[in-house]
Amino acid sequence: MYFDTHVHFDDFITDGTLEQLLERAEISDVCKMVAVGGSPEANGTAQMLAKAFPNRIYAAAGYDRHLAGTECDIPALQELAARQDTVAIGETGLDYFYEPDAARQQQYLFSQCLEVAVNVSKPVIIHTREADDDTLAILSDFSRQWKGDAAGIGVIHCFTRSRKMAGLLLDLGFYISISGIVTFSSAESLRRVIEFIPADRLLIETDSPYLAPVPHRGKRCEPAFVVDTAKRLAELYDCTVELLAETTAENAARLFGLE
Repeated sequence: MYFDTHVHFDDFITDGTLEQLLERAEISDVCKMVAVGGSPEANGTAQMLAKAFPNRIYAAAGYDRHLAGTECDIPALQELAARQDTVAIGETGLDYFYEPDAARQQQYLFSQCLEVAVNVSKPVIIHTREADDDTLAILSDFSRQWKGDAAGIGVIHCFTRSRKMAGLLLDLGFYISISGIVTFSSAESLRRVIEFIPADRLLIETDSPYLAPVPHRGKRCEPAFVVDTAKRLAELYDCTVELLAETTAENAARLFGLE
């Protein structure tokens, strides 16, 4: 069984291909998925899917960095976060690659989402790009405030950073999730970092509809493709793909508080 911990379903619903996508996922033994939020619309989609596909799709709710500087309804997020069918807060985080001038607004929104996570003791799904120092500073403060299960503090999704960054995040208790980028020919430095990540802190994801792994480059990514990411990771960990799938699914269940 594979657990895709990061899926943006919105486009698949818009173009009417959700049913086919879920059929292909089932054929590929991708049995569980997290529908990621990040805006009021995406949060609503995640909640709808969690209701429609219980024990198969789980909802996350949050406000992502592209909303920085706008009026975000934090009480509404708090209400969503408290729902039983919401398993995580996110995605949220910092991205200075495209909008470095919005750094302070991003930090403020990020901190607000983390406060919600503390209040409900649910894990956070973190995006970080070109913002290592500020991400670590904010997450260090968050970890000191965290009152929940130490194994459920959160995950850094689509990790592509350095070995040093990975080590510091692991020290804070975070899981690290790997996307199809690990299969890219240009990702040798990432593959060297992954070998340093303990297997019991590893998650897998597609970040659908983005970042399709080899051999699907150029196609729209979908949950069934997480199998190809798992195969490449199994090579790096020198284990069977079945063991890699089982380990990462157990890790995801532990993080998100699932049976």
